[in-house]
Amino acid sequence: MGKNKILCEIFSQMADALDFLGENPFKISAYRKASRVLEDYPTDIEEVYRGGGITALTSIPGIGAAMAKKIVEFLETGRMHKYEEVISQVPQDLLRLIDVQGIGPKTLKLAYDQLGVRSIQDFKRVLDDGSLAKLPGMGNKKVDNIKKGLELYEKMSERIPLGLAFPIVQETLRQMKQLSQVRSISACGSFRRMKETIGDVDILCTGDNGRKIIDHFVHLPGVTRILAAGDTKGSVIFNDRYQVDLRVVPVESYGAALQYFTGSKQHNIHLRTIAKALELKISEYGVFRGQQRVGGQDEKDIYGALGLQWIPPELREDLGEVEAAAADRLPQLIQYEDIKGDLHVHSKYSDGTGTLEELLAEAQRRGYQYIAVCDHSRSARYARGLEVEKLLEKVERIEKLNRDSSGARLLAGTEVDILPDGSLDYPDEVLKRLEFVVAAIHSWRKEEDVTGRILKAMENPYVHAIAHPTGRLISTREGYRVDVDRVIERAAQTGTALEINAYYDRLDLNDTYVRRAKELGVKVAIGTDAHNIGQLWMIVLGVGVARRGWCDPSDVLNAWDYEQIIEWTRQKGSG
Repeated sequence: MGKNKILCEIFSQMADALDFLGENPFKISAYRKASRVLEDYPTDIEEVYRGGGITALTSIPGIGAAMAKKIVEFLETGRMHKYEEVISQVPQDLLRLIDVQGIGPKTLKLAYDQLGVRSIQDFKRVLDDGSLAKLPGMGNKKVDNIKKGLELYEKMSERIPLGLAFPIVQETLRQMKQLSQVRSISACGSFRRMKETIGDVDILCTGDNGRKIIDHFVHLPGVTRILAAGDTKGSVIFNDRYQVDLRVVPVESYGAALQYFTGSKQHNIHLRTIAKALELKISEYGVFRGQQRVGGQDEKDIYGALGLQWIPPELREDLGEVEAAAADRLPQLIQYEDIKGDLHVHSKYSDGTGTLEELLAEAQRRGYQYIAVCDHSRSARYARGLEVEKLLEKVERIEKLNRDSSGARLLAGTEVDILPDGSLDYPDEVLKRLEFVVAAIHSWRKEEDVTGRILKAMENPYVHAIAHPTGRLISTREGYRVDVDRVIERAAQTGTALEINAYYDRLDLNDTYVRRAKELGVKVAIGTDAHNIGQLWMIVLGVGVARRGWCDPSDVLNAWDYEQIIEWTRQKGSG
């Protein structure tokens, strides 16, 4: 694990521990911010330090002098005294529950002090025996909500979020391709289908000298445990958490094996049913008519033998893709190369770490035409939401930067809060000054159905998209109560786009709702919701959701040119 990730985890754990201990909120916030900055910081923090010392560290937005000293201590000694001091005061097993919806540090501390809870098992016991419900401020209803949150947490802990696995898989593939013996290599399974969460990671390759390939694989950087290492299969644990399996197959079976191990199970069953009717047999080894192999080296052989178009991996869920392939009606799915910009990014103006200049430079580097800078609105005080004067100052700075830019441009935008009555956090005379407005719900009452709030917000002609429409966090919460079908229908009526929030723990809308939106002619807007430049890569996760939702480039605003985006927003604003 790289030093960035290790420090990210250290600071995150310190923030949780200090929160549990009831420490100063500003101190807790500083550790959380440092953790977020390092999580996706694009440069190795050790290289930064070795190149410029502590001064270089303090130049990183979000890293102050005190935090920089702790980083230096860790880089020089491998230890951090303050971390050890703080962590020693809290039960580590119990602390894992701090992010479970409905629990939080105050509930944990209450259970710790009043009921002697010291572990997750202790916590479950006081949930079940009713003793937690009897404590001040608790009650049966709150305990029921905690049980639901804990159930979701334990369910998701068995799965790996796609966004956490993605960098590991990409780096593994990159390093394996450097080995001369490797001919072809690909991830497969639910990772290749871009499912939002996956089980173990499966990688398939073909090449010369399987033993050497496997030996190279099991000794890659980041491998913390070797589970198996044979002539054709290796299995390892990366970073003490992620199991990755590599299988070496004969070149003549590579395509068949790739199709077979990509799945899904129901998709493969459907293909085998078709094959049987054609008196063919398909397996991980190839396509056979009797004993004769009639294909298998290329994945397209499998589909071609069955009279089907090749079906992109993201569609292989047995949800109509086989019938569409038989009728030659598969969509030309959007690809990452079609993406011309990011439509939801935060800057230093609110709770992001990048300056406008840095975002513009990154847009240029990525070959984008635009990035929409959508900082929080004034009600989001926890995220340093912008007052009107500050927002208009940002608009003027963006206009100047755009005038001086010969390439990419910034879209002056906001992530405006949808207030409890469905009105917006800025008046229309302010919103109409902006080029891209995403409206979002960030706070809601327990059991509140927020559908009406979202429907009303979409009636505003200056709202261009609804951000993270269900409010879910994949790992910790189901989101708010909302009738998504009604939201999609109203989006079609008002010409409002719906966001695919590409942040790995959101991926919201999900693929099922995206497909429904496409069917009704609703456009989707992909936004990374990036709070630092190192998170902009997650646009690929959003593209994956769009592809799973059967979207072609015309369905996705990000595939449109800058001029098309401006014209579209102008028409919506004119009613």
